[in-house]
Amino acid sequence: MFLSGQIPLTPSGDLISGNVKLQTEQSMKNITGVLTAAGLTFANVVKTTIFLSSMEHFAAVNEVYGAYFESDPPARSTVAVAGLPRGVDVEIEMIAVY
Repeated sequence: MFLSGQIPLTPSGDLISGNVKLQTEQSMKNITGVLTAAGLTFANVVKTTIFLSSMEHFAAVNEVYGAYFESDPPARSTVAVAGLPRGVDVEIEMIAVY
């Protein structure tokens, strides 16, 4: 299953801005919801791509991201980009297998 990039947008449509840890947490919550709806968990994830507005956010994002994987996190690429939707600092996409 290909999960499109998730930004820190709440289910009610509110955008989380500012603190990159809070942005990452919301993005991961969004991914949790998509995985759960498909009957999957983070154990099914085999590849992740994280897009950052700045590599200065890497450590903070990695701390939140890593907490979602109990063991053996999937292959991951992290890249800094010139801009992300709605001016957020993080967007995360994943590939999961059944």
